Amino acid sequence: MAVSVDTVYQRVLAILNKEQRGYVTPQEFNLFANQAQLDIFEQYFYDINQFGRMHGNDTEYSDMLSVLNEKINIFETNGNMTYSSNYWSTPSDLYRLGTIIYNNIEAERVNANEYLYINASPLTKPTNDRPIFVASTSGYKVYGASELTSGVSCNYIKKPATVAWGYNTVSGQALYNASNSTNFELHPSEETELVFKILQLAGLSIKELQVYQIGNQMEAQNTQQEKS
Repeated sequence: MAVSVDTVYQRVLAILNKEQRGYVTPQEFNLFANQAQLDIFEQYFYDINQFGRMHGNDTEYSDMLSVLNEKINIFETNGNMTYSSNYWSTPSDLYRLGTIIYNNIEAERVNANEYLYINASPLTKPTNDRPIFVASTSGYKVYGASELTSGVSCNYIKKPATVAWGYNTVSGQALYNASNSTNFELHPSEETELVFKILQLAGLSIKELQVYQIGNQMEAQNTQQEKS
């Protein structure tokens, strides 16, 4: 699932042209597009906390918590961690860590003080069948029967890939090139929200208050419909 970067760009240009409010270059669009995608992505985690405190909706396709989880699930993945300088590091595209895994067993997270007590008792010492890990600013320490230096992976939520509207210049015009473009990774339902947010950013960039207001009004109407 993805949102076409070309579709979003053409919709933005069509609205600007209709309002006769300027033009957004491909370079500007790519900057706005990535900012809009990140804003929407990060909002998921604020919203999930909000709706997590509310009673659910029994209607299968309208429970907001389920909808948000569906949107976040797109970014759930797993990958190997890297061991270097006595610490494990996570994949470079990590946004939020889920679980750390050794030999298909989830490691329990403890803090440094807890580890000292846990490791001091034969009854609670970590084993390869009951691994634990400690986080620090330097990375992660993972312990089984001894400190583990191989075979560690993690489940995590990755950051969205960088969006790019790729193009070739023909007779001075930028023509879309799908082969060097990268679509939005957001859920398809976010296409309209992306257009609104990019219009807002474009309005601020070209100092056109009306363009910003158009995007803001459209977004407000869309949000009201979603949450009503």
